[in-house]
Amino acid sequence: MMDAVTRQYKPVRDDSRAKGTTMAAADQRTAVYDDLAAEQDRLEQVLGGLAAADWDRPSGAAGWRVRDVVLHLAQTEELVIASASGEAGSPFGRRSDDESIDDLAGRLVTAERDTPAGETYQRWRTARRGAVGALRRCPPGTRLPWATTTLSPTTLATTRLAEHWAHGLDITAPLGIPYPDTGRLRHVAWLATRTLPYAFMAAGQTAAGTVRCSLAAPDGGTWELGPDDAGSVITGPAGAFCRVAAQRLDPAGSGLTATGPDGAAALRVLRTYAA
Repeated sequence: MMDAVTRQYKPVRDDSRAKGTTMAAADQRTAVYDDLAAEQDRLEQVLGGLAAADWDRPSGAAGWRVRDVVLHLAQTEELVIASASGEAGSPFGRRSDDESIDDLAGRLVTAERDTPAGETYQRWRTARRGAVGALRRCPPGTRLPWATTTLSPTTLATTRLAEHWAHGLDITAPLGIPYPDTGRLRHVAWLATRTLPYAFMAAGQTAAGTVRCSLAAPDGGTWELGPDDAGSVITGPAGAFCRVAAQRLDPAGSGLTATGPDGAAALRVLRTYAA
């Protein structure tokens, strides 16, 4: 499955913002919501063009058909709505004490995987619009329960963008459907860099210092993420970096270069999600 996703990796030029461009805080908040909606629009266009048989084909997510991936996205968008609407407790409260987030996701999909593909598709279309709307309406300073922590609405929107992009790869790569990189990957790269401390902790490791990422953007520019004085640096294509973080590409074959005491370890533990 990973080979199929890897073969689909073809960076292209687009209209992403180049290094040095700045936006006001309000514009940045709007941008992530707009970009999340745009990523979902792209996936909806792909799904709307699938043949009936395609929904039952294996995806790049181990053990899941295309329809299972879309069901997972629908279920988790409904959890976003529940979190943003202030429902009591965490939307992940149904998880048992010894159950991981991945295990919970698998259990939820298994419980409803016989739902007809058309119903699943419409469920996701409704949920994804409701989730973006709910996040947009959150006032500044809101903290939303999600997975193992609480997140700002903009950070939760970023995780949802990363989730839809990664699962978009799971759907399109095995079917041979083009899914080129865009400037929206900057959000995914930011998320992976920002959560490196959590990634090290989840792996049971301790970083000696900080890590900076200098990534070649799809439009030919450069994205600089992390402290300028970091002792370790990761360089290479942004698309490859994001695929490694999403566990869709092996670091060894990514073309990324890591230097410094924590560079190689950072590539190994890089992630965009909670376990």
